[in-house]
This record gives sequence, C-alpha cells and structure tokens, in this order.
Amino acid sequence: MPKLDFSKVPVKTGSIYPAPFAAMMEGRSSLRLGQAGGLTQFGVNLVILEPGARSSLRHWHQEEDEFVIVLDGELMLAQDAGETPMGPGDCAAFPAGDPDGHCFVNRSDKVGRFLVIGSKAPREVATYSDEDLVLTVDNGEVTYSRKDGSPYVPPGAD
Repeated sequence: MPKLDFSKVPVKTGSIYPAPFAAMMEGRSSLRLGQAGGLTQFGVNLVILEPGARSSLRHWHQEEDEFVIVLDGELMLAQDAGETPMGPGDCAAFPAGDPDGHCFVNRSDKVGRFLVIGSKAPREVATYSDEDLVLTVDNGEVTYSRKDGSPYVPPGAD
C-alpha cells in the first residue's frame, strides 16, 4: 500500500450518537486512516478536537481493545478516577472488558489531535458510563438501548 494521501481521506464530523448526545460532539472530527488503507482487522483513526470539544461520551468496550497516542495539543483523559492531562507522545491503553469509562476533552485554546487504534470485533458492545445508554454493533448494524436492555428512544421520538 502506498503512502496515504490525507487529502483523499474523507473527514468524518460529529458522531453516530442519537439525540441529544450527537450535539455534544460538535468540534470533533476524524479521518479513518485504517479504512482508507484497506485494513479490516483493526481500526486506525486520527481524531481532531477543536478547543472545547470532546472525543465521545465516556465509555468502555466489552470486546474491543483501544490504544491512544496524543500527537498534538494538550488533552484531558477523563476516567472514573478523574482527569489526567495528556500531551504529545503520551499514550493510554483501554483493554476490552475493563469498565473504566474514558474519553478525551480539549480544555485548551488550541486544536488537539490523537491517534486511536482499536480491534474490530464482529459484535461489540460499548457502555456509556455517565448516561443510560449502550451501543451494540452487530456486523455493522448499530443499535442503542438503555442499560436495562430496553430500547433507547430519543426525546421527542415517542
């Protein structure tokens, strides 16, 4: 595979979260570098956080490992025990099944960038630590439920 041409990798903005959570991801974008390179066994994404943006809701994965390295900027890693500042070269690892929810927040006045590498399980469940929300991906199909297993219905959709 030749060198990836970043100008030809589509920029994905926002998230796949249902309302009202999708609006909370303003200022987040990513480039799916692994997908652009034809990778199928693991994902590699370059995530870009504008000042004040967050990477995701705080979450943990049941089946997928995740590894992050900060490339630019100063970000805060938010976990159950609190926040940890992270800068260029700092890394974090999130093993599958560890229920310590995590996300990154850019509290600085400069753009932050990090690379996230994760396994791609055919079926994955992500639980959101601070919300009554669970995401299930089964062979590419995404569904949301509440933590008790009942369907998630966005406000105003019922």
